[in-house]
Amino acid sequence: MKKLFFIATLIFITNYLSAQEGTISIDQDAQITQLLDLYKKSLDKNDYYRIQVGFVSNNEKAQEIKSNVEIDFPELPSQIDFDSPTYRIRVGRFKSKLEAERKFNEVRKKYPNAMLLKPKKST
Repeated sequence: MKKLFFIATLIFITNYLSAQEGTISIDQDAQITQLLDLYKKSLDKNDYYRIQVGFVSNNEKAQEIKSNVEIDFPELPSQIDFDSPTYRIRVGRFKSKLEAERKFNEVRKKYPNAMLLKPKKST
């Protein structure tokens, strides 16, 4: 019994003595913060991969499809784009093609006519 108590006490003391505490301070150049802000702004200007789930000729049908998509995929932002004479229902904003293709495969099970749209090249 004394050995068990001794071993438990030894383990406790060893853990207590080996525990380390401290603080970390990082000195960062102000230009790094400016560079990060610039990078974030450039990302906002980039276009994204989108998934078009449908295109119709009247607004009521477009609103209906959009409502259904919001129910089926609530995590994806959706919008209706009007390009005369059709309303195009598009979902998602994907930075990478891989991420877009994964979600496209999932969306396509529910909406077989869905299309993956590539980002427009900015000039």
